[in-house]
Amino acid sequence: MICRRYFVMGQVQGVCYRAGARDKALELGVDGYARNLPDGRVEVLAAGPEDALTDFALWLGSGPPQAVVEAVEREDVAEQPEKGFYIR
Repeated sequence: MICRRYFVMGQVQGVCYRAGARDKALELGVDGYARNLPDGRVEVLAAGPEDALTDFALWLGSGPPQAVVEAVEREDVAEQPEKGFYIR
């Protein structure tokens, strides 16, 4: 299982971005969480197989229709989230 942290920048708060990320993660079998950060970014921790994370990262780059994603930063991490995908 691979685990990655993403930082999503743009108009991504107040547009159902975290709920959309949760729905997509559950569809793909990805565990983790999405949370708003004080600086306007959304932090996403995601763990799963490589192919699921690739598909999930593609979704993160566009988000729900109301979002305007300007950039997504990614880093590999060693931590493993609890099972399921949660909005924090």
